[in-house]
Amino acid sequence: MAQTVGVEALVPERPLQGMMAKKFAYDYWMEQQDVPIHRGYFVEDLRTIEVGDWKLRNLKTAFVQLAGMEGINELRVSELGPGETTDPFKFGLDEIVYVLEGRGITTVWSDDGGPKKSFEWGPRSMFFLPRHYHHQFSNTQGDRRVRLMHYNYFPPVLSGCDSPDFFFNNPYQSPTLPVDAMYSEAKAYENPEGRGRRMVWYGNFFPDMLAWEKLEPFWGRGAGGTVVGIQFPNSEASCHMSVFDAQTYKKGHRHGPGRAIVIPGGEGYSILWPHETAEKIVVPWHEASLFTPPDRWFHQHFNVGSGPGRYLALHPLPQFRGMSEQVQDRASDQIEYPDEDPFIRRKFEEELTKRGMTSIMPDEAYKDPDFEWDYGMERPESARRR
Repeated sequence: MAQTVGVEALVPERPLQGMMAKKFAYDYWMEQQDVPIHRGYFVEDLRTIEVGDWKLRNLKTAFVQLAGMEGINELRVSELGPGETTDPFKFGLDEIVYVLEGRGITTVWSDDGGPKKSFEWGPRSMFFLPRHYHHQFSNTQGDRRVRLMHYNYFPPVLSGCDSPDFFFNNPYQSPTLPVDAMYSEAKAYENPEGRGRRMVWYGNFFPDMLAWEKLEPFWGRGAGGTVVGIQFPNSEASCHMSVFDAQTYKKGHRHGPGRAIVIPGGEGYSILWPHETAEKIVVPWHEASLFTPPDRWFHQHFNVGSGPGRYLALHPLPQFRGMSEQVQDRASDQIEYPDEDPFIRRKFEEELTKRGMTSIMPDEAYKDPDFEWDYGMERPESARRR
């Protein structure tokens, strides 16, 4: 006869998760790791934040959970000392890694006995670690450290399967691409659903996001900006990078939560605000800055440096993106220049004046909501305002 379990044994060790829960399974697990957790609206420099010894990985680590990341994505910073090699690790989820500083080698392999794949990386490299593969990092420099930024979808997954150990060094092997076919040159493919972006780049290793120049017009977002869309193999993970000139700024817009924005290069600031009458939060940025616009908050990017500004946006899972942009009134998801709060333009011009510069924004952009920068080609129908 089966033994009856007493009700006392079923009482959870942590508070019951009701409909209005503010913490999730991932939050409790993260807080148990006994390493620094950095919160707020932004981190001005991921290269300087405090890290601590993470026993699970035997690696110096910090977690970053900004407003807008909660329950949506995990972001960590790890540090390797000079000449250090990490212990091998197998993780059950896809992970994007961005190199904040330093040079090294990553080795990836599967459990099927096939060959290992090793590749070198340097500052601002971005690469993808496929789920259920082993990986190992090595710092190839003997005189300086390495810092890596890691991005994955652990929080929503852990809410559905509250067993963290299930995802660490699990012997399960997924039927994915052979490892020797990975980490080759990224390839461009036509992108029929890209809101005017004709191509998407498909790959899992990008050597230097500051040097990446295979860009196309970012129609409708202003500032004459250009963009590249990136999709990672055999995964719903994706990202994009936008580039725009000094002394210009992008249009205010909003979308869903969890979009982690890291800066490969440039100097500027972004403004975040939830609605028209709310206080605006100013986020200064330069290389290795990070911020995440909270869910449905408007945000706007400003370049006050001496050269092009770049921001790399790592996307949440598709169901969290909340994309319904290209609409025509202020209460919607994009604010055209003629409709923006006068504070936006005034502050931009004041910031440039402090630096001995002036705006190169065309006056027509503030008068005509359909104004578009000249990209030397016709704007496709898919990128026109609806």
